[in-house]
Amino acid sequence: MRKWLLRGLLALVAVLVIAFLIFRTPDTDAAAMRAKYGGPPSQFVEIGGGVSVHLRDEGPRDAPAIVLLHGSNADLHTWEPWAAALRDRYRVIRFDQVGHGLTGPDPAHDYSTANFVADIGAVADRLGLAQFIIGGNSMGAKHALAFAIAHPERLTGLVLVDGSGGPMLKIPRLEKQDKDSGNIGFAIARMPGVNLIAEQITPRALIARSLEQSVANKAIVTPAMTDRYWELLRYPGNRRATLTRFGQPYDPLPEDRIAAVKVPTLILWGEEDRIIPVEAGQWLGKTLPDNTLRIYPGIGHLPHEEAAEATLADLEAWLAGHAIAPKQ
Repeated sequence: MRKWLLRGLLALVAVLVIAFLIFRTPDTDAAAMRAKYGGPPSQFVEIGGGVSVHLRDEGPRDAPAIVLLHGSNADLHTWEPWAAALRDRYRVIRFDQVGHGLTGPDPAHDYSTANFVADIGAVADRLGLAQFIIGGNSMGAKHALAFAIAHPERLTGLVLVDGSGGPMLKIPRLEKQDKDSGNIGFAIARMPGVNLIAEQITPRALIARSLEQSVANKAIVTPAMTDRYWELLRYPGNRRATLTRFGQPYDPLPEDRIAAVKVPTLILWGEEDRIIPVEAGQWLGKTLPDNTLRIYPGIGHLPHEEAAEATLADLEAWLAGHAIAPKQ
């Protein structure tokens, strides 16, 4: 009996090993990814601590500066529609935050909000930015808001696009969402045990479905977009960084600190966002002292891509009153 049990266990192990070898998706090649996604006008800037930040700095150097921060598991390319429209009149800076894109993992494995905020300051210092507007989407918006709390004197404006950072709201309507709601990729990253498998087995189809669940305007989820997310997630060290970030408990920014932010703020939100619901944007609209709130019907978590023209129209109208050219 024991002999058959042992043979059965060995057979199961063999099947699992074979399945792992068949379905494993290894890391991408760093040099190949830099060649594909890091060509001109990209540059790599050392900010200390062994971190080399992949960034793009475009537009006139004497123009008002805007720093844009991507969301979780995204990269600086998410801002291309905005950058293309703004870089003739503004200095547009966007960079891959640690654990993302071509910047790769943080050598100290520090994915705290404080460390992301410190990196923003380091990038601004390296580029000689005394004052600027900062904007962000999702996780990037949380880091932008945290930077505004820590360094309000350096900002002339704040742009929050479907941003995290506020409290976890109890929203009755979300309890009735269908089973396809949310984001399967984020859900897997939070599952103990299963997420460890995801570090080695990350099917492209999973990324495609995750993107489609994040947006309402599904036309933006092209094969090229899916490839970029899939390949840069597998940039060496980024999957482990993702698991580390999602293994941390959600740490909302203190409500009283948010309410004390006096930096003029533009809040843009997709009404159909299933990751960070529109109620979170409305909460920010009631909490931040000096803000303008715009909500886009039929749009999901990425309004800057799903509704580029509409968001740019609102952004540029707001910038006209808040963007300040640097002192000569």
